[in-house]
Formats: sequence, C-alpha cells, structure tokens
Amino acid sequence: MDTFIKYHISNISKYNSISKVYNYLKGLGYKCGKNILLNFLKFVQDVFFIFTCEIFSFSIRNRMQYPKKVYLVDNGIAKAYGKEGIDWRMENNVFIELFRRSDAFNNFQVFYWREYGKRNGEEVDFVITKGLEIKELIQVTYANNIDEINKREFKGLLKASKELKCNNLSIITWDFEDKIKVENKIIKCIPLWKWNLIF
Repeated sequence: MDTFIKYHISNISKYNSISKVYNYLKGLGYKCGKNILLNFLKFVQDVFFIFTCEIFSFSIRNRMQYPKKVYLVDNGIAKAYGKEGIDWRMENNVFIELFRRSDAFNNFQVFYWREYGKRNGEEVDFVITKGLEIKELIQVTYANNIDEINKREFKGLLKASKELKCNNLSIITWDFEDKIKVENKIIKCIPLWKWNLIF
C-alpha cells in the first residue's frame, strides 16, 4: 500500500490508470492483481486522500476507458515525500478548491478535456459542468506575465471552447491578471491567490 500511495503522489496532476500502476509495481517485483489495486484506489478515495478526475465526455464508456488525472488532498503531503515543483502544486490546489466549492461535486462536476485519439492533442486542465451544461474551461499555469503563458494554454482553451461551445474561458496564473482577446474570444487571466479568495 505504501508503494501504491508513493506512486500516486509522484504522479500528481498526471494521467494515470490501474494498468500503469500494475506495470510499475510488477517492474518492482510486487505480485498483486489489478482488482486489488482497484480496491486500494477506492480506499484512498473513500478517505479523501487521493482524488481522480475523469476526461470530459457525455459517453460514460469514454470516461471509463481514458486515463484519469490524480490529485492529492494536501500539497504538504507531497512535499513531505520529496516532490518538488510549482506547476503541479498550483493545479492540485485548484482541483482541491474546486472540490471544496462544489461540496464534493454535488453542486457542479469537474473533468479534464483532451482531444480524442490524438497523442499530443490539445488539453484543458478543468472543465466545469452542471448537469449537461458546460459552465467554464480553466487552464492553470505558472506565469507572471503574458509572455510566460505558453501558447499551448491558449490553443487548448480555444479548441475546447469551439468543440464544447463554451465561451467562459479562464487561465489561473501565478501573478498575472488581465483580459485577453484571442480569436474573438475573451480569456480571463487571474492570479491563483486572488482566485482562491473569490468565494
């Protein structure tokens, strides 16, 4: 169980699947079936230690077959395990805050978006939905000015906006605030500290 948890902590905000965990543990010489790993995952989710985020799709089958992104209840735990970096901390913070604001996803749901069938396709960190309505698309990036925002962040939002028919687009930054017009769409940039104070 300890190695299972460490593996997930090392993969915060990344795509993950039981098959990946199984192959990783198998490579270390552990013998356990995928059903046991599914039970482990259910346990750490039930106690609100690790969270998973599914791909956005109206098809339950698609949501089940695509990898999930992994998040942790507290950034400090990952820090204690020696995980470094700011990008994953920001994204993890946003996910946990969305979970809190949604009252454990009872008020709205959170997914990620990725172009189907494309290995290096465009992505969006979070898709906020309420029922069948898509409310907002959110990217998270460590940026202090507009020049530090990767073009990929814009491209992902614009692609998803067109496909999902949502024009409420946001980029949560480290310390950059503005409204930017890109391809006739307005993208709101807001610092993480300020976003955390909204509600």
